[in-house]
Amino acid sequence: MSKVLEKLPEVSRRTSLSRSMIYLLMSRGQFPQSVKLSERAVAWDSEEIDKWISERAKQSRTA
Repeated sequence: MSKVLEKLPEVSRRTSLSRSMIYLLMSRGQFPQSVKLSERAVAWDSEEIDKWISERAKQSRTA
């Protein structure tokens, strides 16, 4: 199976997080790291984003 990479607008839409919050969480090690596609382009592995969303949902239900 091939990997699906998502650009920032899609990641932001799926997580309901702003660009700045995504990068803040990344810097804290609390969000999946981006994959560098070129000098000026990054994307995220959709499976890692799926996993992050699932973990957040579990945490919110057990808190």
